[in-house]
Amino acid sequence: MARRRAGRTVPLVQLRSSSATPLYQQLYLALRESVVAGRLAGGTRLASTRTLAAEWGVSRFTVVNAMERLLAEGYLTARQGAGTFVIETLPETAMVADPAPAPLPARRTEGIPSRLSSRGLTLSAVIITGPRTGEPRPFHPRRAPLDVFPLKTWRRIVRRQWAACDYRHLDYADPAGLRVLRDAIAEHISVTRAVRCTPEQIVVTSGSQQAFDILFRLLLDPGDRVWIEEPGYLDVRAALVGAGASLTPVPVDGAGLDVTEGIRRAPRARLAVVSPSHQYPTGVTLSATRRAALLDWARRTGAWIVEDDYDSYFRYGGWPMSALQGVDRDAPPEGASVVYVGTFSKTVFPSLRLGFCVVPEPILDAVINARAVADRNSPVVDQAALAEFIGNGHYDQHLRRIRVACQERYEALRSHCARHLPELSLSTVTAGTHVLATLRDASNTRRGTSFATALSRAAAEDDLVVFPLSRYCLGRPAADAVVLGFGGVPPRRLASGVERLARALARVRKTWK
Repeated sequence: MARRRAGRTVPLVQLRSSSATPLYQQLYLALRESVVAGRLAGGTRLASTRTLAAEWGVSRFTVVNAMERLLAEGYLTARQGAGTFVIETLPETAMVADPAPAPLPARRTEGIPSRLSSRGLTLSAVIITGPRTGEPRPFHPRRAPLDVFPLKTWRRIVRRQWAACDYRHLDYADPAGLRVLRDAIAEHISVTRAVRCTPEQIVVTSGSQQAFDILFRLLLDPGDRVWIEEPGYLDVRAALVGAGASLTPVPVDGAGLDVTEGIRRAPRARLAVVSPSHQYPTGVTLSATRRAALLDWARRTGAWIVEDDYDSYFRYGGWPMSALQGVDRDAPPEGASVVYVGTFSKTVFPSLRLGFCVVPEPILDAVINARAVADRNSPVVDQAALAEFIGNGHYDQHLRRIRVACQERYEALRSHCARHLPELSLSTVTAGTHVLATLRDASNTRRGTSFATALSRAAAEDDLVVFPLSRYCLGRPAADAVVLGFGGVPPRRLASGVERLARALARVRKTWK
């Protein structure tokens, strides 16, 4: 339903000020659903943002925030001098890693959103998709060099573990994880990451994502304020939305999370999620001054810090900075402020689905119990195999291999881009599996779409995965940039990928004039 005012449409939406979901997010979801369901027909001209704000009883900033996201995702289009219109043809992709699948039947598109909870609607807007089967596509971010993994060694270890099993290994296991694996993890991270913990504080999870899900549900009540990095990791945002958190984006600059700005925006936030050793997707490291300020804020307010240490081992320039958890030495009497989260998805392989968190004593029993509620325990043989892989030195050897591989691939990407894509300015990195590429001399927007978003869509036509920086932001990104992953792609395939990306860029430039 909608009404017309002075020849322009004012859609009817229902906003709930008491909801934990921010008003701009409620507005975005309501308008998107109306477009997808056909209640706002293609070509409909919307009223001005001032008129809409007055009609809906919200600030103009709230309306602009929602409209900019709909424009960026292709549900609306802006025509200079004419206004904002509903797109004639729905976008084929919206914040997804793969080209869009065949459209769902209309009955599902129309029926499902109306049956979801408010939190479910918000969560459905943060679309997380996995890679397609087959070889990794250039330039999918957060992909490790799986082609250098020692498969023969792993097969041998797994066979040996199965041979040693008896019927007792087939029963339920400790939800905190196999003791031998917890011992191996505690010893390894104490040496390599300066994490201070005992094996009893380790809780093994099904990847870091399950750790986030458990921690956020335990530490947050619906509506609690949480600092998130802007830009930041989309999967963390999804887990926070699933816990009903109210998100406060805190900008990231060259020194990492801007703690002073975080305090200004939400001084009494319940929790902050940070990736201090290698921020995603900017790649910056949280400075020592900012680390001290963050810990001081958490101690003064009683807030929690969840440290995402997703790829600190992928460093090929100097030794990685110690974990934030190890710096939290002046903890209050009730326990430390930092919960450390690690994963083996990047350093071993993703389908293993093993991660862990280092939990302060006061909440340890609650986390273990929540782990049992979630899915009881991770596969015992996989845990035992990983413990042997670490204990016999294979893990350290593999880490050295992937550091070399990532450095070679980064240098190959820079070389190929310098030759075929001089329009892109690549950030200098000394760690990780991706790089930020800023577009030189690109007009910021055209008809409501950023150049980076247009390039992302054009690249998808050539079977490339190129994400705009806006994908990782709740607001407008600081730069018109794209994220290029190089870790999962051998140098020879990077070369062909860069050539295809150059062709995609040329097509976008032609239409941008």
